[in-house]
Amino acid sequence: MMAKIATLLSNLFEDSEYFEPAKEFEAKGHNVVTIEKEAGVIVTGKKRGSVEIDIGIDDVSHAEFDALLLPGGYSPDILRADDHFVKFTKEFMDSKKPVFAICHGQQLLITAKALAGRDATGYKSIQVDMEYAGARFLDQAVVVCQNQLVTSRTSADMEDFIREALTLLGK
Repeated sequence: MMAKIATLLSNLFEDSEYFEPAKEFEAKGHNVVTIEKEAGVIVTGKKRGSVEIDIGIDDVSHAEFDALLLPGGYSPDILRADDHFVKFTKEFMDSKKPVFAICHGQQLLITAKALAGRDATGYKSIQVDMEYAGARFLDQAVVVCQNQLVTSRTSADMEDFIREALTLLGK
């Protein structure tokens, strides 16, 4: 089954944490859609990779998508200041759709108050934030919680992250 995967992305995203999963998802026939404040803008990663945004947050509903990808870098911290992105993230968690967050991507889940009672991992600097948000933090390459949430610590864990995300997508 081909999944339509929403990806929340803004400037200073961690390049590999977007490009590597997107490439693997698309290679398996899934459709990766980038979302920011408005369609057509170019966002630039920390390592200077760039992406043209497909659609603006005000023009989408979580109901249109099968899964959500939250790459790390500074992008999640920028996006969580906007209630539209926080609400969009929370709707995925509440509807039990697959959510894939790596490194600092979990910051959107923290702000959405969607980690309470969940097993998860993330970048070391947000461990305490995740614990305050109610997550049970596990220092592991990848954590899959309730057959819905896939989290990883850094881009060094990418192989495990992609493998588990694809498993939830049914390949």
